[in-house]
Amino acid sequence: MASSGTNPGGPAASAAWELLLSAASAPARARGRSLQAALREAVRSGRLAPGTRLPSSRDLAADLGVSRGLVTETYEQLTAEGYLRSGRGAGTWVGSAVRAAPARARDLAPRSPGADAGADFVPGTPDLSLFPRAPWAAALRGVLAELPHQHLGYPDPRGLPRLRTALAELLGRRRGVVADPERIVVVSGVAQATTLLGFVLHARGMRTIGVEDPGSPQHDALYASAGVGVVPLPLDDEGLAVGPLKASGVRAVVTTPAHQYPTGIAYSARRRAELLDWARSVDGFVLEDDYDGDFRYDRAPVGALQGLDPERVLYTGSVSKSLAPGLRLGWLLVPDSLADEVVERKRTMDLGHPALDQAAFARFLEHGDYDRQLRRCQRAYRERRDALVAALEEHFPGSSVSGIAAGLHVIAALPERYGTQEQFLARVAAAGVAVRPLTDCTHARAGREGSDGSRESDGSKGSDGDKGARLVLGYAHLSPVRIRAGIQLMAEAATA
Repeated sequence: MASSGTNPGGPAASAAWELLLSAASAPARARGRSLQAALREAVRSGRLAPGTRLPSSRDLAADLGVSRGLVTETYEQLTAEGYLRSGRGAGTWVGSAVRAAPARARDLAPRSPGADAGADFVPGTPDLSLFPRAPWAAALRGVLAELPHQHLGYPDPRGLPRLRTALAELLGRRRGVVADPERIVVVSGVAQATTLLGFVLHARGMRTIGVEDPGSPQHDALYASAGVGVVPLPLDDEGLAVGPLKASGVRAVVTTPAHQYPTGIAYSARRRAELLDWARSVDGFVLEDDYDGDFRYDRAPVGALQGLDPERVLYTGSVSKSLAPGLRLGWLLVPDSLADEVVERKRTMDLGHPALDQAAFARFLEHGDYDRQLRRCQRAYRERRDALVAALEEHFPGSSVSGIAAGLHVIAALPERYGTQEQFLARVAAAGVAVRPLTDCTHARAGREGSDGSRESDGSKGSDGDKGARLVLGYAHLSPVRIRAGIQLMAEAATA
């Protein structure tokens, strides 16, 4: 580079010129764009700090072996964009308002609290290594080859007719749902279905919705985003307690009747009928979250509540546990009285779900790949469930384990000899074991008195050692070997 005293930036500026050398060697037709991009990046990254004076166009052209006109054009373009500033006879400088861009984009994806732990039993994540990459890739290739061009436009906000038809067949066959394709709305998982319902209920004047207690901790924020508050409602041995529900004044309630989260209760036939009678009496609705309806191990599948009264029950599910949550694919079946409102809200939220993803999933369903995936997961998760139960029996004798007949987690009630819940959690955390206490899923105190004077259970009481820890242990994402090692590590920490 010519030594003309025009580079007071020192080493930082020199590094930038080295960067420009490679751009100057680009093919002639692309050389101007390459120089502009390289100099722009040098400014953005901070290699050329604000206020740095640049060499004259003549000197820089000589150093890089390019024409002066090319350098002049580069300076003019970046001056117009605000990266550089110049004045007649005053030279060219890096603009003072330019800020360096971050080195990389941050990843704000939610992570399990135990993602970096030695043993992670936090529930909620399936085994992502079971994702059927080859069949899914085949489905994508197939739809890319066959999808009509017009289907790449804005889709029906309810979803592609092909996918809604395939979902209606699947849900009717596997879950006993009354599935009219015209009432199915394809959504970005149960979370969007929940928010959609919140907006629709709010527009109808409802400001509260009932939720199971204990239940999913996500409901509060999802409904709050739609301006709807949640009313925690206790459970008894048959499901959602009817007395407190009637006394609450709500006209809509969220339930997980096939396998209650997190207790594992399957709503009794009597309680299902009582719940539907309540909905009719208040002109209300039940939102049925069938979050793991396909994973049954020791009992026959329990049909969906929606099949008993499709005009009072909204039914929702997703592929988050059966395929992968990153697909953001789910469904919502709505009563006729709510269909137009839900569809219009879906339209204003996102103009519909991505067409290629919908078409790929439809093909995946039509070719039987989804049924094969469910059978594969069923076998794997049953084996892991058995490994967890056996490890708890071996290392925590006297514990009560419930909710094991279905789902992807169990409830473990440990005897008092392993310490209070606070003591236990502190010990296992220090040993690098991540677990979730049942209290993380509760809204209200256990044993709350119902409106009829009865004592309602929240599922947190065990058969013995009522002062011991109550844990929600997820196992789907762990191999049997890791399950056994993790429970052993947890036992060693608890008894140390």
